[in-house]
Parts: sequence; structure tokens; C-alpha cells
Amino acid sequence: MSLLTKATIAGLLVGALGVVTSLTPSGAFLEENVGLHFLFNTRGQRQAPAEIVIISMDKASAERLNLPSSPRKWPRSLHARLINTLIAKKPAVIAFDIIFIEDFSPQHDQIFAEAIRAAGNVVLGEWLKVDKVPVLDRSGIQIGNINIEEIVSPISLLANSALATAPFALPKVPIRLNRYWVFKTGAGDTPTLPVVAFQVYALQVYNELIALLKDISPSFAQKLPPNRDALVTNRGVKEVVQMLGDHFEQDPTLAKKILEQLRISKPFSNDAKKHQVLESLISMYHGPKSRYLNFYGPPGTIKTIPYYQIMENLGDPAVYSARLDLNGKAIFVGLSERMRPEQKDGFYTVFSQPNGLDISGVEIVASAFANILENLHVRPLPAGEHLAVVGLWGIMIGILCILSPTLVSASIVVCFSIIYMLVIHYQFKHAAIWFPLVVPLGFQAPAAFFGSIFWKYFRANKERKNIRTAFGYYLPDEIVNQLVKSMSNIKNSGQVVYGTCLVTDIEQYTAISETMNPEDLSDFMNQYFEVIFKPVRQNSGIVSDVKGDSMLAIWATARPDANIRNLACKTALDIIQAVNQFNRSLGTLQLPTRIGMHSGYISLGHIGAIDHYEYRAVGDIVNTASRMEGLNKYLGTQIIASEEVLLQLDGFLIRPLGRFILAGKSKPIEAYELICRIEECTEKQKDACREFNGALEAYQRQCWEEAIDLLSKTLKICGEDGPSRFYLELCGSYRTKPPGTTWNGTVHLDNK
Repeated sequence: MSLLTKATIAGLLVGALGVVTSLTPSGAFLEENVGLHFLFNTRGQRQAPAEIVIISMDKASAERLNLPSSPRKWPRSLHARLINTLIAKKPAVIAFDIIFIEDFSPQHDQIFAEAIRAAGNVVLGEWLKVDKVPVLDRSGIQIGNINIEEIVSPISLLANSALATAPFALPKVPIRLNRYWVFKTGAGDTPTLPVVAFQVYALQVYNELIALLKDISPSFAQKLPPNRDALVTNRGVKEVVQMLGDHFEQDPTLAKKILEQLRISKPFSNDAKKHQVLESLISMYHGPKSRYLNFYGPPGTIKTIPYYQIMENLGDPAVYSARLDLNGKAIFVGLSERMRPEQKDGFYTVFSQPNGLDISGVEIVASAFANILENLHVRPLPAGEHLAVVGLWGIMIGILCILSPTLVSASIVVCFSIIYMLVIHYQFKHAAIWFPLVVPLGFQAPAAFFGSIFWKYFRANKERKNIRTAFGYYLPDEIVNQLVKSMSNIKNSGQVVYGTCLVTDIEQYTAISETMNPEDLSDFMNQYFEVIFKPVRQNSGIVSDVKGDSMLAIWATARPDANIRNLACKTALDIIQAVNQFNRSLGTLQLPTRIGMHSGYISLGHIGAIDHYEYRAVGDIVNTASRMEGLNKYLGTQIIASEEVLLQLDGFLIRPLGRFILAGKSKPIEAYELICRIEECTEKQKDACREFNGALEAYQRQCWEEAIDLLSKTLKICGEDGPSRFYLELCGSYRTKPPGTTWNGTVHLDNK
């Protein structure tokens, strides 16, 4: 193999490392919580749009206005005075990031409602209530929770007065906040507070939006209010946002068509601001429902005015008048502390301060609004481009490191890493495009460098390792070790051991295989075998053979060992549980699996001749285990084990199924159903086993009526039970035509 070929392979491996790491939850976590953090810190603070102003309800305002320390207890008539003061400044929208879901004072609430109605541009926050509902399995055991989200609106007096209401739910610490919801999927795709507030802000271009929609999608445009006045009069802003969001989602090309039409018509050739607002509005509806926040900096970066300064004329009147230039701006009112870390409405973000001061909820809302206005969210690369960047970077750095001497490789890694970092920093700073950072520089670059150092050192062992790895998919580790040392041992490696054999089979596999092409069937069966192999390996078993849809697993020791048989029984139960979970992920396609188990002495080793050998178990025990698996078809069970398997084992709920002479066999065998672990069984299962045991004893005594009665009781307890149905049919037959005097209760089966 040439050096260039080796370098190419190394590059592909480094590229693959990056791709695989990027696809794992850990890789995504590191990129978001380390890489994104680094990019924000190297970029630093940036200028927030001047169109956004926060009015902070803080401790200083509470002290200055002689109000309760909790802003939620401030009289609502005070908010009415605030709105009346703001109306004169003609803001475009006033959004309250405060929850008004309780009645405080009818008089104050009425005053507040009148002020809201008079303003005509107020958006109130809603509370997104999350209830956890436990999920139980069939045994009544809790296996998880379902979060049910419910929107709680402000009191009707205020909600009916506002132009719109909307929720804005965000995670609290210790999770670092990086994203926000545009449309909250868990609450029926409801639009969130910054989205609704921006739609109100963008009422200035609503008529132009309708005109564009009439050209592009006339049937949909007719469903919307025809103009801004109609929208405001009907107070249907939230409903319009919902309709627009749904329509843009249903037609992914709509945004592109509208933007093209906008560029052709140029309705705002003399008003660049309106043109930008309309483009931002269209972009708001087109894109993911959850977006990354493009933070502006530490707390207070967005222009913030304490509440009390609005209510009082403090300081130089000229300066104060300039600070209160709110004409056409978006006002956000909410809890915010810039100087004290004891805030209760803060969120842990990349710009949280060392003293514990976090960015407040109202600043998050304002930041999201500002991102929409600028159409400048943090945009991670699409999945395909992300993987392409990581893959190509890995290939390039891997090839260069292998082809270069060690010192040159070190220089290449350092220089290219610096160049890469400068490029992605520029893209993030100027276009808010988020390139992968941690995986290329933290994983791939070191892997390429150290891989080039140890390439030659490990080259001699590579082929042996590859052989060992390849054989490891087919043979136990100890057998691989023997073969690596000497292939001459292959003919003499057989040994007689005491083994427990477990055989699986898929019900109706033939019918399933007929509906799939060979390639899809192969991929599908690989997924299935991965599911059933895992419990075998976790319980120290060996997957000895795979044929079609069937697996043979073995637990082997020099002499009979109850611990090994115990592990095999646990494996059988784990396989059924794993397959049931796998089936739940498949939808209508199901792979019900049956298991048969038997124990005894077997020959374990390489079987074959000339140039073809297979490592497998040979003996009657293997054949009997396969027949035990087939017995499930007659009895409607999932796991059947022989008496030899269950001897001296406790900790499992089992029930005897009777004595059978299986197809192709001459000696009877006692069969038992392995139901579950003792700690998992229910009283209902115990009662059913007790009734069935009595029925089986009556059957063996030829007391057909008694057996039928007890089997009927078993069915009443279980609802449906295969063994009970099987013996009911036998008892009914024997009641009509009793067996001969030599009958001993053994059931003869002629077919597999």
C-alpha cells in the first residue's frame, strides 16, 4: 500500500471521526455549550437595534416608587399610568413580559384594562403551564412521563382589552439558554410573545403583505383580514400569526416567491425601513420553529430604562426627553436587574456574569424580537453542510499530517487551526453563521496529529488487529486468541461442555420477507439482530449461529452450573423485552419472537473440512432447544424452557406446560413457560398459574370436566391464554373419545 493511499485512509478516518462525533448527542452538546460559547465570547458585545427599549421593573423602581419588592404585586393602575405615559410617545407595540392570571383589585384591573384598550397596541404575556403525566406499562409500572402543556391566558378583562396575548416559555438553570421558540410545538404551534409582538410592530406593512399574498396565494389572502384596520378592530393578530405560520409551513416555497415579488415590485423604494420590516416579517414565518438567539451582550446591552424614570421626570429634562424618544419603537416591560444578582427572573446564558447576574426574561424576549427585526438569528450550518465541513476538514488535515514529518505536521495543525478559527469567527461576527468548532479543533486536529505520530509504530500490529477484529464478529474472544497464535489448532479445538442453548425465531417471518426487497430486508434484520444480540452479550453468552431469522446462543461451562442457566433465563426475558420495545418503534410492522431453551452436554468447536470451517455447537441439546422453540407455536407462548434449564433456579415465575414428545424425537420432555422475574409478576399472573397448574393435574388424572372448569377460570383471569386454549381442545377431544389405558398424559407433536 502506497503512502498516499495510507494518507487518504487516515484522512477518511479523521473525517469519519468528525462526522460520527457530530452526529452523537455528546458532539452536539459540546458544539452548543462550548463552541457556541467560545464564538460569542470572542465576538463580544454588539450593537442592539435602537428600535427596541426595555422598561425594567427592578428593585430601584420599587424603592423609588414605594412599591412592594415583588413586581408582580405592583398595583395594575400603575401599569395603566405607564401605558398612558407611553401612548403620548407613540410606540409601535407595548409588550408585557408579566403574567396577569389572577384577579387582584377590580378597580385597578378596570383602570389597567381601559389603558390597554386605549393604547390599541398592547400584547400581554400568557403562562405556559406544564403538567407531568406518568406513563405506565402493562404491569402498572411507571416507565416515563408525558409533558402536557397548557396555555393560561391573563384574566378575561385584560385579555379582551389587549390587542393580543402570547406565551414565552424558557428553560431555567442549570441549562444554558441558547434557543427560543418561534412557534411552541408542544402547545399546538402557538406563536410566542416576540413573534406576536413583531407582527404588531409590523402592522405598518400589513397592507403591503396582503397585496403580495394576493399576487402569490390569492385564495389564502382572502382568509385574512383585508387591511390593518380590520385586523386591529377584530383583535385577531394571534390568529393571523397562526394562520400565516401554518401556511408558510405547508408551502416551503412561499417565502422565496414573496421575496422575489417584493424585489421586483419595490413598493418601498423610498422607505428602506419598511422594506426591511417586511422582509424580516416574511423570514420570521419561514424557518425552524425553534431558533438560536443571537445575544447582544451582557445584561443591559439592549437599551433599558428603569420603570421609575418613566413615571418621574428626573435629571436634565433635555437628556430625559432624548432617552424617551419612543416613537415607532417596540417597548418591552418586565422584571430586570442590572446591578444585583438576587434576581428571580434571570436565565443562565453565555453572557451570564461571574457575580451571578443573568440575562432577565424580558431581555430574552427583546433579544428574540431584535433577532427577528434584523433577520439575524444564529444560524447553524444545515446538517449536510455541517457534516461536509467536518468531513472535508478531517480528510484534509489527516492527509497532510500523514504525508508530512512530525514537526511539519505540528506546524500544519497549528496554522490551519488558526486560519479555520479566524474564518469561522468572521462568519459568526458578521453573518451570525455558526460553523462547527469543537469537533474540528478539539477532536479531529489532535486525532490527525497523534495518528500520524503513531501510524508507523502501530503499522506492524494493524493487520493482526484487523484479523482479530474481523474474527471477533463471528467467534468468541478466546477462540480468536487461539487462531491468532496458530491456525493449525483449528481442527483440534473441539471440546465437550455443559451448555445451555437458547434458540429464537420470528413469527411469520416468511410473510414479512416477501414484502421487502433483499437490501431492505438485510438492513432491517441487522437492526433486529442488534436488538437480540445485546442481551446475550450483556449476560456472558455466545452468539453461536444465525440462520435466516433464527439465532442460537450458548452458555457453556465444564460442568452443570446453575449460575449460567440463571443468566440464560435472564437473557430470554431481556430479549423479549428488547424486542417489544423495538416493535413499538416499528409501527404496523411487528416481529414477535419466540424462544426455546434446553441444557445438557454438547460438542463445541470448529466443524467443517478442507478449506471451510464454522464454529458451532453440535449435539441433541441444540436440536431439542430448536424443537422447544417450535412448541411455542402450538401453545401460543413466547419462552419455553426444559426442566433441565430451570432445575434449582428461583427468582422466576414459571408454570409447567406438560410432557411432550417433540417432532422427530422419541423421548418425552417436560416443558415449562418462563413468564417473568418474580419481582415483576402480578397477582393476576400468580392466580392464573395456580388455576392452570390445577387444570394440568386434572388433565393428567383424566378428570376432563374438572380440567375444563379450571382452564375456563384461567381464561377468565387472563382474558386470553394459549396453553389454556390448547388443553381445552385436548380435554374436549378426550372427553368425547377417552385415550387408551396406556395413556400417561404425554402430548405427541408430529410437526415442528
